[in-house]
Amino acid sequence: MPFEFEQQKISDVILVKPKIFGDNRGFFMEAYKKSDFTKNGINADFKQDNHSLSSKGVLRGLHYQAEPYGQAKLVRCIKGRIFDVAVDIRKDSKTFGEYVKVELSEENKHMLYIPEGFAHGFVVLSEEAELLYKTSNEYAPQADRGLRWNDKDLNIDWGIDFEPILSEKDKNQPLLKEIL
Repeated sequence: MPFEFEQQKISDVILVKPKIFGDNRGFFMEAYKKSDFTKNGINADFKQDNHSLSSKGVLRGLHYQAEPYGQAKLVRCIKGRIFDVAVDIRKDSKTFGEYVKVELSEENKHMLYIPEGFAHGFVVLSEEAELLYKTSNEYAPQADRGLRWNDKDLNIDWGIDFEPILSEKDKNQPLLKEIL
């Protein structure tokens, strides 16, 4: 199988490790294969691909889309290095308010599958980082929502020792208790 699938501490969040075929010419990997993903519990019908570039110290998030426009995401870092974070905001979930954090990088080529019902964010650790990610729903501006990145109730360890660079929107996102 060209992928290894690792359930995270929140079992619906899955770290995907592709098999890399490399030699002196470079490398080849399968980035997505619907049949393998489906066999491993990832049944998202991806509808949109996004590509972002961010500088060192940028923190984007925590973002999600309100129902009925929720999005599952498959995130990978193709250049640089990030910490990627997924926060469970499913109100009836036993892991509500908990998060998963993984390092994604151009070196490890790992991907993080984040199901609907999670807020997502990342912080850039390298000089630049480029992300490619698939979403199971198209962007709907009327459903665009977020959570404050440093909400004390979430207590996310971003693994940084600097003040991140934030958009005005992300500086003013609501707290978890305010979205309830």
